[in-house]
Amino acid sequence: MSTAFFSHDDCLRHNMGPEHPECPERISTILSYIADTHLEQDLDWVRPEEITRDQLLSVHPEKYLQQLDLMEPTRGRVFTDPDTALMPDTLRAARLAAGANIQAVDMVMSSQVTNAFICARPPGHHAERSKSMGFCFYNNVALAAMRALNFHHLERVAIIDFDVHQGNGTVDIVSGDERILMCSSFQHPFYPHSHVHRQADNIVNAPIEAGCSALDYRKAIEAAWVKKLQDFKPQVILISAGFDSHKLDPMAELNLETEDYRWLTEMVTNIASDYSNDRIISTLEGGYHLKALAESVTAHLEVLNAV
Repeated sequence: MSTAFFSHDDCLRHNMGPEHPECPERISTILSYIADTHLEQDLDWVRPEEITRDQLLSVHPEKYLQQLDLMEPTRGRVFTDPDTALMPDTLRAARLAAGANIQAVDMVMSSQVTNAFICARPPGHHAERSKSMGFCFYNNVALAAMRALNFHHLERVAIIDFDVHQGNGTVDIVSGDERILMCSSFQHPFYPHSHVHRQADNIVNAPIEAGCSALDYRKAIEAAWVKKLQDFKPQVILISAGFDSHKLDPMAELNLETEDYRWLTEMVTNIASDYSNDRIISTLEGGYHLKALAESVTAHLEVLNAV
C-alpha cells in the first residue's frame, strides 16, 4: 500500500494578510519541494472534499459553527482574535482541511492506504470546542479522532502533538475521554499559556524549556511518551504535525533539525507497527520557516512512505 497525500488548491486561498506567518506559501513551498525531490511520484494524491455539518458537530457545537458562519465576511478580513482572521475563502479552506482528516481516517481504516498526511490549512489544534484561536477554526485532529471512535468503532486512539505550541484546543476537547491518549510536547512557558497543568489521566504533557538541545528533547519525549503509548496499545495513531520546533523557525526557541523530525516519525511508526497495524494519520499544524518546513515535512513523509 502507500501514503495518501491530501491537498487542495483552495486551501491556499485563505490569506490572513501580508506578513502573517500562517501564509499560503507554507503549502506551496511544501508542494514545490516534494516535486523537486520526486517524492510526489511515490504518494497517493487525494483531493479532499469538505467536511459535513454533522461531522463538525461531533466536536463543535452548532452555536459556535453559526458564530463562525456569521462572522465570515464577503470582503476584507474579520479577526476572531489578534492573530486569527476570517476572509471570504477561510471557512471553505477550513472545511477542506477538516474533511481531509475525515477522509484520511476512512481510507486508512478501510486499508486503501497504509497511512496519510494532510497538507492543508488552516491548522486546527488550537481550536477549542467553542473558540477559534491561534490561526485555527476547526480542530482537525479531534474531528479525526471522533471519526475513528464513533464511525469506525475503535476503542483506543492516540494523538501525538509535537508542535512547539501546546495543542490547547485538542486538550480542551479530549481531556478526560478514556478512549483517547494525547501525548504532547511543546515549549514552556509559551503560547497559548493554558492547559499545561491539566491533570486528566489521558493527557501526557512533555513541556520543554526554551533552548533545549535536540538530544535532550529526544530523551524527554521518549521518557514521557513511549511507555504510556505501549501500555495504551492504540488502534490508530493521529499526529498533529507541527514543525515549528525547528531551530530556524522564527516563532519559537527550540533546536530541532530535519533529522529530528525523521527520528520522531520513526518512533511513531515503530509504535504503530507494534499496536496499530501501521495506521497513522498525520495533519499539518505549525512550521513557519518555509525551507525548514518543507525539508522537515519531506523527512516525515519519507518515513511514512517507507512503512
